Amino acid sequence: MNARTPIDLQTLKIEEDSNQSANPSFDAVLSARLSRRGLLRGSVGTVGTAVLGGVALTACGGGDTVVTPVDPTPVAPAETLLGFDAVAKSLADAVVVPAGYTTSVIYALGDPLTAATPAYKNDGTDTDFENRAGDHHDGMEWFGLDASGKPSMTSTDRGLLAINHEATTDETRSSFFLHADGGTTTLPRPAVEVDKETAIHGISVVEVKQTASAWATVQSSALNFRLTALSENIQLTGPARGNALMVTKYSTDGTKTRGTLNNCGTGKTPWGTFLTGEENWAGYFTRSATDDTTRGGATAKSVVALKRYGRNAGSGSRHGWETGGSDDKYARWDISQGAGAATDDYRNELNTFGYIVEIDAYDKNKTARKRTALGRFAHESAAFGKPVVGQPLAVYMGDDSRGEYIYKFVSTKTWVAADANPTDRITTGDTYLDDGKLYVAKFNSDGTGDWIELSITNPLIAGYATYAFADQADVVVNARLAADAVGATKMDRPEWCSTNVANGEIYFTLTNNSSRAINSATMPPDSANPRVYADVKGTATVQNGNPNGHVLRVREDASSNAAASFAWDVYVFGAESRAASGTVNLSSLTDDQDFSSPDGLVFSPATGIMWIQTDDGAYTDVTNCMMLAALPGTVGDGAKKTLTYAATAGTLAVDTYVGKTPGADNLKRFLVGPKGSEITGLCETPDGKAMFINIQHPGESTAQADIADPSKYQSQWPSNAGFGAGQRPRSATIVITKTDGGRIGS
Repeated sequence: MNARTPIDLQTLKIEEDSNQSANPSFDAVLSARLSRRGLLRGSVGTVGTAVLGGVALTACGGGDTVVTPVDPTPVAPAETLLGFDAVAKSLADAVVVPAGYTTSVIYALGDPLTAATPAYKNDGTDTDFENRAGDHHDGMEWFGLDASGKPSMTSTDRGLLAINHEATTDETRSSFFLHADGGTTTLPRPAVEVDKETAIHGISVVEVKQTASAWATVQSSALNFRLTALSENIQLTGPARGNALMVTKYSTDGTKTRGTLNNCGTGKTPWGTFLTGEENWAGYFTRSATDDTTRGGATAKSVVALKRYGRNAGSGSRHGWETGGSDDKYARWDISQGAGAATDDYRNELNTFGYIVEIDAYDKNKTARKRTALGRFAHESAAFGKPVVGQPLAVYMGDDSRGEYIYKFVSTKTWVAADANPTDRITTGDTYLDDGKLYVAKFNSDGTGDWIELSITNPLIAGYATYAFADQADVVVNARLAADAVGATKMDRPEWCSTNVANGEIYFTLTNNSSRAINSATMPPDSANPRVYADVKGTATVQNGNPNGHVLRVREDASSNAAASFAWDVYVFGAESRAASGTVNLSSLTDDQDFSSPDGLVFSPATGIMWIQTDDGAYTDVTNCMMLAALPGTVGDGAKKTLTYAATAGTLAVDTYVGKTPGADNLKRFLVGPKGSEITGLCETPDGKAMFINIQHPGESTAQADIADPSKYQSQWPSNAGFGAGQRPRSATIVITKTDGGRIGS
C-alpha cells in the first residue's frame, strides 16, 4: 500500500504476493515478444443506450405475421439471446445499459434494515451500522419467498438478497466517507470510528419485493439481518475444529470465532444455503516487529505460515483497529504472540479467517459455519459441479492473489435427492462440507491437467522440508503451503468461478498479474498464463505482466465430480481491441467486446448466458468497469497457439490453447458502471426477468482531503441518479429489468 495514494480495492487485491515457492507456473515456459498497446479513446456515451436516472428507451422490434384473419393477435417473436445492441465504452458517472432496459437502485450503504432505524443521511453522522447496509457490496445470491414468507424455489416477485460487504473506501486507514470530517488517519484510531468500520464489513440479508413494476427493499422485514466482523459465535467446523491452531483468548477450545471479514465471491448450495468467501482478510491484522523472535525465529512453523499468508513481523494493519481501545474486540486485531499460552492472546486469530462461510439466509437464528475442510486462502466464489444422485459433490474455488492456485473439494457423502429440500439446511451442510478431500490443480502444457490431493498422507506434504505438517487440520489451515509442496500451478490471480449450466464445464476468471515476467525465476509465462506484455495506460504509464487477464475453463475427464484429471483451454483473453493480435489480443476482440481484468463470473440458470464483470485499473483511461454477456462454446472448440519470447537463455516458446473466437453474436458489452466503480455480484429471479447486480466503491479515487467539497468527488453516484440523501458516493445494489417484460440478455 502506498499511504499517499487512495487505496482502491484493486490495489488491496494484489498487494498480497507471498508465493515465493519454486513451483513452475507450467511445464512449458516463455514466449511472445513484448507488445505495447496503442491508445484508444472511447466516447462517453452513444445513441441507443439508456442511462440510470434518465428516460428509459424501448427497443425497436417488428411483430410477426397475424395468426389468422379471425384472430389478429400477433405472435411474439422468438427470443434471441444477446439480441441487444452492444453498449459503448463510457467514462460517464452513470450506469449505462442497452436500449430497452431500465435500472433502479434499491439498496445502498447505510440503508436501514429495521423499522426503527432512521433513514441514512449520508453526511458522516449516521450510526447503528449493525442495522444498516454495509459497504462495498460484492457477491450476492437470491433466495425466493412465497406469499406467506416461506422459502420458495419459484417465486419471482419476492425474495431475500444475501449480499457480501467486502471492504470500505479508505485512503490512509480511515473509511473517510463514513465519518463527518473524513476520520482519523493517525494512530490510535478513535473507538467510535473503529466501531463504524467493523460494522460495515460482513454480509447483509435483506428482503426485496416487487410491487407493480417497481422493486424495493422491505425495511421492516423480520427476515433482515447482518453479520459483521464482530458477530459472536461463528462456528469452526471440519478438520480444524478444536485444533491447537485455532485456540485463542476468545475460543479457548478452538471451536469458534467472531465475525466474517472481507467477503468477496459467493455460492449457493444445492440444499439452499448461502456461501461467502473470505478474501483479503490478512491485511486487517498487525504483528509486532519482534514477533518472529518471540515465536522462535524465521524457521519456526508459525512464522513460516504467517509469512506465506502475507503477515511479516512489523506488518501494520489496514485500518489500525487494534488501537481503538483496551477492549478485547480491539485487541483481537493484534496477532503478536505474548509471553503466556495461546489462550491468553490472539496469536492464532489469523488462522480463524480465510474460509468459505455457510449461512442460512432464511434463518438468522442459525449459527454460521466456517468450513475449514475447503481450505484456507483468499477465497472468492464457490461453484458446485452438477449434483448427481449417488455421486459426491464437487466445489470449485480460486485463491485471489498473484501466483496462487485453483482448488476443488470433493465431499465424502454422495448426493441424496431429498437433501435439495431439507428440514434443517445448515446441518445438511455439515454432512457435505465438513468431510471430504481437498485438491489443487496442476495444468500441463498439452491442454490437460491433474487434481492433486492435499492430504497428510501425500508423501510430498508429509515430507515437505519448508513446513512440517502435523495433521490434516494443519494441511487445510495452511493449504497454500500444502499446494506449494505438491507443485501446483501458479495462476494469474484466480477470482470467481462458475459452472456452465449447458455442459457442466467450470469457468475461472484470472483477473491480472503484474508479477508475471519473462525471465522470472518464480513466475515466468506458462501455458495457462501465457502472456507477458507491456500495456500503456494514458500516455506514459506502462503496466507489465498480464495487465488484462483472461477467462480459463476446465472440463473434467470423467462424468464423476471426483474426476482426477481434466482438459482445459482459455475461453477468452482480455485485451484492447487494437492490441497486437499475435501476442495480446489472442481472442480477436472488437470494440464492442474488449475488456480488461475479468473478476465476477456468473452463469444464468434461466438463460445460460455467462456474465463477466470487471474490476480494472489498466483500461480505465478509456472506460469505466463493465459487464459483458457471453454464449461460450466448449473446451477444445478453438486451436493451439504458440507464443515466443526473447529470454535471457534464448528464444523460448509456450503453447497455449485458445477457444473459438467469440463473434459479435456470442460476446458483447451489456453495461458500463459509474466512475471509480467495480461491477460485481449478480443474481436473478428464477424466470430471469429481474437481475440484481452490485456497483462497488464508486468514486474510490476521491482524496480524503476533499471530503467537504462534493464538487471534487470522483463520483456522486447514486445520488446523481436520484437515490438517497447527500452527495457522497455509495456502493449499492441495482435491479435491471427489460421494458418488454422479457428475460435479461434477450
